[in-house]
Amino acid sequence: MPQVKQMNKPQLLVTVFSDYICPFCYIGSLRLDQLRSEFDLKVNWAPIEIHPDNPEQGRPVEELGYPPAQWQQMMTALYRMAEEEGVTIAERTFTTNSHRALLLSEAAKEEGAEVFYRLHNRLFEAYFGERQNIGQADVLCALAQEVGLSEHCVERAWQDPHFERRLQGYHVRAARLGITGTPAFVVGKRLLLGAVPTSMLREAARAAVPAVAGLP
Repeated sequence: MPQVKQMNKPQLLVTVFSDYICPFCYIGSLRLDQLRSEFDLKVNWAPIEIHPDNPEQGRPVEELGYPPAQWQQMMTALYRMAEEEGVTIAERTFTTNSHRALLLSEAAKEEGAEVFYRLHNRLFEAYFGERQNIGQADVLCALAQEVGLSEHCVERAWQDPHFERRLQGYHVRAARLGITGTPAFVVGKRLLLGAVPTSMLREAARAAVPAVAGLP
């Protein structure tokens, strides 16, 4: 019986502006990941800090300033999305500063995609599923050790100004694109804002890769 030759997946380049304390970024990351079955997905994670004024010790979510009705509407939508994606998001009672976490994830890129994604996913899980305070250095050090990130990488993340400059560069690029919130996906020539449905991400991806545009 002749063997069927496997076709290589088309490469898809995506830039995602995201923050680890943004719950809809967690959903967006999960939805984007579903495209890997169809595409050789290459993601440029562009971390931008959405609440730089938050203290590392955290503060109550009430202090974010959302009207109660709006907050309830957002949380209802979030829990529905989380259920659709098969993840648990604990009741949100506090928010924190994400600066150290963003620097750590940026440094982790230099240790390879496998280590980066272990940290990337673990940061979301720890914060939203387990209510760990990822604004605190000791929590981040424990998570880094858990996913196999080297101590040298952790030290560089918070001491080497190179990573601070990278974060600043992402903010500049986001501003040029008119991005004021997260998540934001740049797929080909399309800019998608918010935790858009997977179907919308797939549509943009197929438009960006003409070779698969006619697939069902």
